[in-house]
Amino acid sequence: MIKTTLKIDGMMCGMCESHLNDLVRSNCKVKKVTSSAKKGETVIVSESEPDIEMLREKIAGIGYQLLSSESEPYESKFSFFKK
Repeated sequence: MIKTTLKIDGMMCGMCESHLNDLVRSNCKVKKVTSSAKKGETVIVSESEPDIEMLREKIAGIGYQLLSSESEPYESKFSFFKK
């Protein structure tokens, strides 16, 4: 699993967070996506790294700006239950 953190400029409220989450879900195969207007970020958990350039264009298309992205390996806090 991969955790990708996107720094987003322009999110102001809960509705902005919902718009970003919906955009990511409709364009990427994700396990989980959460956005925070307060932190200015969207966090994606997925099997593989998302297409950042495609997301940059889609995010700009709804009025926000993707400032940066960072990916790292992700392991669920509850993965010990799967063993």
